[in-house]
Amino acid sequence: MMKQLITVLISAIFVNNFAMSRFYGICPFLGVSKKLETAFGMGMAVTFVMALASLVAYLVNTFLLIPMDMEYLQVIAFILVIAVLVGIVEMAIKKMSPSLYQALGVYLPLITTNCAVLGVTQLNVTEGYNLIFSVINGIASALGYTLAICLFAGIRERLAVGNLPKWMEGFPGAMIAAGLMAVTFNGFSGLI
Repeated sequence: MMKQLITVLISAIFVNNFAMSRFYGICPFLGVSKKLETAFGMGMAVTFVMALASLVAYLVNTFLLIPMDMEYLQVIAFILVIAVLVGIVEMAIKKMSPSLYQALGVYLPLITTNCAVLGVTQLNVTEGYNLIFSVINGIASALGYTLAICLFAGIRERLAVGNLPKWMEGFPGAMIAAGLMAVTFNGFSGLI
């Protein structure tokens, strides 16, 4: 069991990283990654939502949808769960850290439509994970997303103060950096 948990952890963080290997959640990945502080805040918000969404989606699926033979409603049910959780996260961040709330702007409510969050709930179902594995996969996937967005934000901060050719300043340089990061993360593909 411990070996399987470690495999799920390493796989979710490095091998099947949602942002770098599956290319899920790219909108907030590109939009919030200009500063490390906001990228980390977004990563923590996504981690909270993914972990809780994995837990609640498992419970809804196992104790409501499957017994009532309504598995065809999984996507709709999971989106509702995610929307409620994002609403809670949004209210909490607004209350606890108004500056982070302002910095995240429109990208915070976009977690609701972030396909990485929906993707992890669907992946948990298709992989047949039990409750513990679902939550671990949700947390690990979110930590992988956080790692990618924070690394990317650090690179973008360095690019902003670097001496770059004019054509590479701003978004073009960021896209080249994102591409190189994706190649690097895909180097882990043979690990597991």
